[in-house]
Amino acid sequence: MMKKKLYLLATALIFVFSYSSIIAKEKNTKPAITESQIARIEVITKRIDEIKSIDKSQLSLKERKNLRNELIEMKKELKVTNGGIYLSVGAIIIILLILILLL
Repeated sequence: MMKKKLYLLATALIFVFSYSSIIAKEKNTKPAITESQIARIEVITKRIDEIKSIDKSQLSLKERKNLRNELIEMKKELKVTNGGIYLSVGAIIIILLILILLL
């Protein structure tokens, strides 16, 4: 019984370490950002600075909600531009729970 758990743990660790090496290789081969993407990133950062400088206490509920939605959309666009894989805390916890249950 103990050997079986040890083999499962070893297999899981091999997958984890090989996956991280694959991700590291992919990060090095990330395509270059084009001029239009750089310009769009600058526009987004300027807009974010404008939104941060706004006095939100004077805005109505609908206006604040629209600003929040605009910020969310800009964050999504920046994530797509930068590329990469993002794991949420919930996903990490679920992965850990599955690994614990398998052992």
